[in-house]
Amino acid sequence: MASSSFNSNEDLLNRDYEFRFGSYLSRGWAIFKQNLGLFIAYLIIVGLISIALSSLDAAFVADEEGTGLRFGPGGAIQLVINGPLSAGFFLVAFKTIKQQRVEFGDFFRGFNRFLPFFLTSLLTSALTLIGFVLLIVPGIYLAIAYVFALPLVAERNLEPWAALELSRRLITKKWLTFFGFLIVLGLINFAGALPCGIGLLFTIPWSICAITAAYEDIVGIANSSEDA
Repeated sequence: MASSSFNSNEDLLNRDYEFRFGSYLSRGWAIFKQNLGLFIAYLIIVGLISIALSSLDAAFVADEEGTGLRFGPGGAIQLVINGPLSAGFFLVAFKTIKQQRVEFGDFFRGFNRFLPFFLTSLLTSALTLIGFVLLIVPGIYLAIAYVFALPLVAERNLEPWAALELSRRLITKKWLTFFGFLIVLGLINFAGALPCGIGLLFTIPWSICAITAAYEDIVGIANSSEDA
């Protein structure tokens, strides 16, 4: 796999690239393995937060039964924090690639740039949902095309819409290949869920690191940049 290097946004859109399917899986595992314990611990915390918010919603909906309300405060909080929490995986993966020292607090540094991560996540979810409602196929297209949006905000400090558009235009060049890649990652996570879900502690961070490995190869990473 090509070594990490920085490419301008214009260069990225003007050139073609090779998709190294197997290399991203192996490289992703190598990235994950370097901070395996930290990744798993963070995933557990994120999972516990999600469970707590879901429980809050369940209680709220039960209290409001008959009012037609199905979206409680837990869902609203989840919507707000999802972007920064998800960005934490990428921020640590990027530090690992750059061979920088990783601390557990680095996973939460997405909150240092809360607004761009929140808006990127919100726009991704909203536009994908609209695509599914309209005709399903546009939703599937956007769900795949926006995979690099959060990493672009995390690593290149792009504004949300610029990150979404760059991700979409870049991934569209090999959309079917990306689709197949994400299907494989989905199957890996399905297998991880079979033994009581314990395997997900490994497969989810591995999948995120595999996406980061694809980003590293296709987009390129600056050898030195400010941490988020």
